[in-house]
Amino acid sequence: MPDLNRKSPESLQDRLEQVQELLSRQRLVEGLVHKQEGQHQELVEHLVHQQNLVKLQRKLDELHPADVAYILESLPLGERLAVWQLVKVERDGEILLEVSDAVRETLIADMDSHEIIAAANSLDADELADLAPDLPRDVVRELMDTLDAQQRDRLKSALSYDEDQVGALMDFDMITIRDDVSLEVVSRYLRRFDALPDHTDKLFVVDTEGLLKGVLPIKKLLVGSPDDMVIDVMADDPVVFDPADDAGEAAQAFERYDLVSAPVVDTLGRLCGRLTIDEMVDYIREESEAEVLNAAGLREEEDIFASVWKSVRNRWAWLAVNLCTALIASRVIGLFENAIEQLVALAALMPIVAGIGGNSGNQTITMIVRGVATGQVQVAHGKRLLRKEASVALINGVFWGVVLAGIAYALYGSAPLAIVLMSAMTLNMLLAACMGVFIPLIRLRLGGDPALGSSVLITAITDSGGFFIFLGLATIFLL
Repeated sequence: MPDLNRKSPESLQDRLEQVQELLSRQRLVEGLVHKQEGQHQELVEHLVHQQNLVKLQRKLDELHPADVAYILESLPLGERLAVWQLVKVERDGEILLEVSDAVRETLIADMDSHEIIAAANSLDADELADLAPDLPRDVVRELMDTLDAQQRDRLKSALSYDEDQVGALMDFDMITIRDDVSLEVVSRYLRRFDALPDHTDKLFVVDTEGLLKGVLPIKKLLVGSPDDMVIDVMADDPVVFDPADDAGEAAQAFERYDLVSAPVVDTLGRLCGRLTIDEMVDYIREESEAEVLNAAGLREEEDIFASVWKSVRNRWAWLAVNLCTALIASRVIGLFENAIEQLVALAALMPIVAGIGGNSGNQTITMIVRGVATGQVQVAHGKRLLRKEASVALINGVFWGVVLAGIAYALYGSAPLAIVLMSAMTLNMLLAACMGVFIPLIRLRLGGDPALGSSVLITAITDSGGFFIFLGLATIFLL
């Protein structure tokens, strides 16, 4: 029998279309009823309205919070808020955690402080830490007062770390045991719980002071003899993290060691919390999305249905940079107006040199940024990477330069023009390779994001450089 509850991208799209169809039907029917005249028009309109809302709410209740979040992100603002009002209050917190930051902002803006607090009260401390930065400060203070002492301390602990540190991502919901008990005792202890925390693949072994001594994998608990002692079967050398560790490095460790969960300990060895695979997957996805946006010069994640003004503010900065670089490129061309007038073929060929150089530079910069993200590339590797990328660019430049030179000779019948074109392409690809290495490593050295505006900068440099090299060589050797 097929799994009707599978959450594939196709079923998500189907569910989105079903919600959109219900919204459209509601508008259509209400419009028709509103046009009718009669004594019972208002009553009929109200009944139709309520019937459609019930159908829509029933559909939302059937969906996983992540599916509802996907639907909310895919709806224009008016429809999004209409659907959001139909979500049950007890599910608000889960859904707010699932939606993107930009969409979350629009949903919170539509809620009053009591609704926000009611939604937040259903969340654990680590989940509240994810939500708190997007909440109004007065609401956060009021929310703090509603928490018990343990939850308040956990929330303050999570908020004390930067968003790219392990401490901001760790989960406090975990099971600890002692090492001087048998597996039978541990099994009886676990049966007292209604449910285990999500992603529980191991239990954490601590002493009376909370110091981590090892971990007991669930699989050993299941297959081991009930009389075995925990100290004899536990793993005493697990992969552990410090709350101040970089979250990106932790994500790489999860991928490298195939982890599902891992303990987080402080400098004294006390167990503070745990990292889980779901947090790591979310972090990797968010970092990947941020890298793509930064490369295009977008400052932050943007709600696709955001207001015009918010989108303008998000995009204008790097467009200004791009405008300046385009003006520089135009002035470079202006320096060689006489050469272009004398040999019109230069105007047709120079975009090719600039375009191929930009493509080559983007390939290089993408590889370097990826290497920085995975921890494989450091500033110290700069010279070696420069030699390697320059060699690749030289080989590609000569090969494709010869191909383009042949095409240019066939079109214009000028051997000197073909040679100048081949030389310009090779030199511009070398320039692109050097800049593709320098730009991200310099930004890394200065403590910035290597991906931020990288494609904008490399394109600007290869455009101006390509025009200058090609037109300069043409002026010297052809005119």
